[in-house]
Amino acid sequence: MSEIERESMEYDVVIVGAGPAGLSAAIRLKQLDEDLQVVVLEKGSEVGAHILSGAVLDTCGLDELIPDWKEKGAPIKTEVKKDNFYMLGAAGHVRIPNWPMPPLMNNHGKYIVSMANVCRWMAEQAEELGVEIFPGMAASELVYGDNGEVKGVVAGVFGLEPDGSIGEGTEPGMELHGKYVFISEGVRGSLAKEIIAKYDLQAGRDVQKFGIGMKEIWEIDPAKHEEGTVTHTMGWPLGGNAGGGSFLYHLENNQIFIGFVVHLNYKNPHLYPYMEFQRFKHHPEIAKLLEGGKRVAYGARAISEGGYQSMPKASFPGGALLGCSVGLVNVPRIKGNHNAMLSGIAAAEAAAKAIKAERSGDDLVEYEQELRTGKVAKDLIKVRNVKPMWSKWGLLPSLVLGGFDMWFQTLTGGFSLFGTLKHGKNDAQSTEPAEKHKEIDYPKPDGKISFDRLTNVSFAATNHEESQPCHLKLADESLPISVNLPKFAEPAQRYCPAGVYEVVEDEDGARFVVNFQNCVHCKTCDIKDPSQNITWTVPQGGDGPNYPNM
Repeated sequence: MSEIERESMEYDVVIVGAGPAGLSAAIRLKQLDEDLQVVVLEKGSEVGAHILSGAVLDTCGLDELIPDWKEKGAPIKTEVKKDNFYMLGAAGHVRIPNWPMPPLMNNHGKYIVSMANVCRWMAEQAEELGVEIFPGMAASELVYGDNGEVKGVVAGVFGLEPDGSIGEGTEPGMELHGKYVFISEGVRGSLAKEIIAKYDLQAGRDVQKFGIGMKEIWEIDPAKHEEGTVTHTMGWPLGGNAGGGSFLYHLENNQIFIGFVVHLNYKNPHLYPYMEFQRFKHHPEIAKLLEGGKRVAYGARAISEGGYQSMPKASFPGGALLGCSVGLVNVPRIKGNHNAMLSGIAAAEAAAKAIKAERSGDDLVEYEQELRTGKVAKDLIKVRNVKPMWSKWGLLPSLVLGGFDMWFQTLTGGFSLFGTLKHGKNDAQSTEPAEKHKEIDYPKPDGKISFDRLTNVSFAATNHEESQPCHLKLADESLPISVNLPKFAEPAQRYCPAGVYEVVEDEDGARFVVNFQNCVHCKTCDIKDPSQNITWTVPQGGDGPNYPNM
């Protein structure tokens, strides 16, 4: 595509992704200098369409960005009043008391929110300041300058032929150039992946780790609703098969967010994360809450879980990685939106200072230093050993040792007796041959509390124009059947929470089918495929899920 001649537009800063990080950067840039030309490109059909998060929001980032957010009508209303932690067994549960937990685990004073709606509101604030926001504009390609720096992106390519070639109806898109380019695509974005590889930004850092988070919104019986209640669980049904757990948040209007996270370093390729979520809902404590209720939305996305030691270098020649493109989730807190906002603020301040000094296209090392030593670092350093402990030693030992480590670091200002533990293998390498593991028998969904995957995907309102090229690229189209099927029972059939991948048996043998129309852009396939054969790229702009209140 790079050989096509395109029109170009010049900006001071080009931002890819209208999530909390990208919008925070845009707002801060205009707060610092109203004359800066700032553009935000969003691949979703509207701002918020591709935003999915738990979410209990720590407002520290927003407090810094827009201190009067309450007066300005931010959709942040439901304050946490009750905080529950449970260890589940197949039929019962044990409550983990709050008092031994480190202060950082306390959710009181935080807010249950739809981050999709928070981002829609943030976009309004940005536009009032003069930021240009273009939804439905997928940034599909990087533009490099004469010195090898990132100088812009290609966005708005539509109408390619199914094989990726130029057709009569193809719109070639535009090049948007900036003095600096911010990449805030979310987890495992295709441009961030290219940048990290090109500039070797992971050098000297640990491997990144991920989880898959699945979420449903339910309307429940008002008699069962407890607005402001937050519940997290661990244990059943995953047991020793995988790390992970659930969240259940009571927001306003008799609605709850119910979600399930499975760490993607699981070994057994027969594991089926989506069905673990559906089975979880049949636990007696959960089922009695959902009975008589109605599911109104579904979605899924990957979560960065590597923490402080896995963060790649966040600055590069010509720009910066923000938010989940770096991996700023605090795993035990299950929170990353506050750090995403803080990263956007820090990147904006570094870029505004550089532009004022008439710099452009260089490495914003000030931003990298702030991210590694400032507020984000202080949040992540204290919890850096929780995830590797869980992966190495299992749930119960990690609860005890991780809790001790967090308390000790809280009291000592970040010093750990364990040092900084390493993660070891990446999530794809963690998958073991199918012959080493037993198949898992999952109950059939009942259609009332649990649902089959394709039915649930319809509640994500995802859509992709079928005539476009498949945005899920296979490096070797034969590998799924020649390697992954015999060796790993082709786990793509199960790890995808949207039913994109199938192995179909017909008279000619087994075929690997990619139903890209179902894709909800979670990126799990790009992460977990044991042969690392799948690359997720952006489809044409506007395509994908259309989340209302996720």
